[in-house]
Amino acid sequence: MTQAGIPYPRAAAGLPFSAQAKRTICAGIFLGSALVSSAGALRAQAARPASPLAAAAPQATLARHYQDGEKIAYTINGFNQARSKTTAYEARAEGTVRKDASGAFVEDLAWTDLNVNDEQVRLSAGSRAFHEPLSLAPGTKLSLPSLAGVQPALLDPISDLLAFYADLKIAMNQHTLTHAGDHAYVPYGAPVSWADGKHVILGQDAVDFDVTLQSIDPATQIATLVIRHVPPVQPQIKLAAPWMSERVGNSANNWVQVEKAADGKYIAAAGQETFEVRIRIAIATGRIVSATLDNPVTVSERACTDAALTACGAPERYTLGRQISLRADPTPALAPAPAH
Repeated sequence: MTQAGIPYPRAAAGLPFSAQAKRTICAGIFLGSALVSSAGALRAQAARPASPLAAAAPQATLARHYQDGEKIAYTINGFNQARSKTTAYEARAEGTVRKDASGAFVEDLAWTDLNVNDEQVRLSAGSRAFHEPLSLAPGTKLSLPSLAGVQPALLDPISDLLAFYADLKIAMNQHTLTHAGDHAYVPYGAPVSWADGKHVILGQDAVDFDVTLQSIDPATQIATLVIRHVPPVQPQIKLAAPWMSERVGNSANNWVQVEKAADGKYIAAAGQETFEVRIRIAIATGRIVSATLDNPVTVSERACTDAALTACGAPERYTLGRQISLRADPTPALAPAPAH
């Protein structure tokens, strides 16, 4: 049983991504770049009443302030729980802030270390040569260059790092978030698909975004953001059989998948998927200090003998999930100036 995912860019076609990696890549590129606050798309909290206390409350401007030559380094850990097995990884990326061909600042990151299930993985030449350019600058879009030559084991760290940047970009686009407790709801709800048409016949999920500026620490000058991916009131996913509409959680099902097994049976499932992402950023620079992601999927699955999913066995319930953590590693503030 694969986990939730969405279609991935043509540059990645044919690569053996895990399903969650496919989903994260496309979600990060589209959602992190396209969702912005607007009167029609954003329901924000009511304006605060003016008062001396409110005026004196700590404020934060959520924006990334880049310096050319700034050094960046991260360690990211992932734990993925599928139905039949669990996997864990730890990876490290480091790089430098530079300007791209358009003149926009990007964090140009390369991967230097990888461990999978407590065993060190030797990075191939293609993996070492791969650079992941990520930018939180206004007007920029998240994207990935060709992943040809990148080892399969490195694809989840690449996509999970992108996921944190995508969620932070969504939060930074909500300009009502300035005081601790400020909240914005970003409806999206459209289905995204990870079906490949062969093994996975149907695979969709749909989420909205619930964003909160949870706290501002005046002493450390660190802001904490919580970005929840929540089921829409009416998810627009395709439910292939009536039984799939039976709620698995406390909201309408927002996750569905149908796989064709080697024995000709159809493994069909529906469920509820949520994310809770917590990101701590330095207010002065907008740099990520640390972040966590918790992504459970509660599933009801049936084995069926027909494509219409009407001749099925008894439902089985289980939970898929992944937990990701990210921390910034100490680096010099700026790269050394070039010699003249």
